[in-house]
Amino acid sequence: MKSSKSVTQTIAPQPCPCESGKPYSTCCQPYHQGLVAPTAEALMRSRYTAFALGLENYLLDTWHPDTRPTALNLADDPPTKWLGLQVKHSANTEPTKATVEFLARYKIAGKAYRLHELSQFIHLENRWYYLTGSELSDAVIKKLILR
Repeated sequence: MKSSKSVTQTIAPQPCPCESGKPYSTCCQPYHQGLVAPTAEALMRSRYTAFALGLENYLLDTWHPDTRPTALNLADDPPTKWLGLQVKHSANTEPTKATVEFLARYKIAGKAYRLHELSQFIHLENRWYYLTGSELSDAVIKKLILR
């Protein structure tokens, strides 16, 4: 008679798309479920992950009302595969203002792209909001370095 053994399969937690090294469940998911991001960098990482997961409502909710579009219509965009995020620099420039420089890599129809941006964030009513971003070209980066 053969003994029946219980097979237990361990499922590894899904890594967070923001590349923090943490599982999604303990990194960006709590923010997507309503927890307020404690820093501008945490908000920026959670917004990158929201783009990767198609969480349009979260993106709009975390965008400052003065600069927020009425809709993003992500479903109308060509399918985008988000490949990774690298936070280059994050700093509070004033008690209620912060910047985050990041490089995001993605593919559309097999063609690779990268977005290098300096994002502005503002802290209002105990929450951080994305305000605006400026795409950084190589020329702009050199100018910033030479200052």
